[in-house]
Amino acid sequence: MAYPPWLDPYDAEPFILFSTSHIVSISVITALIVLMFLLRHHLRSWSERARRILRIVLTCIMFACEIVLQLWYVYGGIWSLQTSLPLELCSLSLLLSALLLLTRSRLLHSALLFAGIAGALMAILTPNLGYGYAHFRFIQFFVAHACIILALLYMTWVEQLRPSWRSVAGSMIFVNVAALIVYIVDVMLDANYMFLRHKPSTPSVLDMLGPYPMYILGEEILALVLFSLMYILLFAIPDRLKHRVKKGKSSAV
Repeated sequence: MAYPPWLDPYDAEPFILFSTSHIVSISVITALIVLMFLLRHHLRSWSERARRILRIVLTCIMFACEIVLQLWYVYGGIWSLQTSLPLELCSLSLLLSALLLLTRSRLLHSALLFAGIAGALMAILTPNLGYGYAHFRFIQFFVAHACIILALLYMTWVEQLRPSWRSVAGSMIFVNVAALIVYIVDVMLDANYMFLRHKPSTPSVLDMLGPYPMYILGEEILALVLFSLMYILLFAIPDRLKHRVKKGKSSAV
């Protein structure tokens, strides 16, 4: 069967780490994050109905990312239980973040915020991806991971679900519970979802964390450090600075 080049699962331009297309993708995602931050107050001023429509639109895009991926697996004849189920950390984060947009659940937000953002950022910087631009899989990959980050930041900056140290703990619990369940599936299917049985074949952060199974312990430590730093730098320090500014103004009055 002849496939269009942008859908061909077998003969496609390989992905090259930090190629021009990769750097452009990182730059576009960074610009979207900055734009959302700059527009956060404006978005908060929207009516509840308008914000709900925005959340539904983003939810549809996120679910569509997974649906079209599954359809492409089937279309290309490469769907399998061992590689195609949405059991990677970012796949789980994508679907659950979409659910978060619909429910505005504080529990989901606490579980996903740091795990989802850190996982998506790692995937964007060091993708486990075999297809270069402008293959369908390249575009789908970066759109899906960008949506995870944007959805979680939207719920934080616009819907104002504020994290705490409990959110760091919640994200660690989510990652470990997900890993336990996925590992059982991996053993049953002889699969390697979440890279719990061996490292990916492409360069990744795991290469710096030692051999199997030591890199899994390294992931635990790295996750705890990253989640804690994200909370401290993005929320704890800014909140303390705001408090000091308000206190200073009150004292001056």
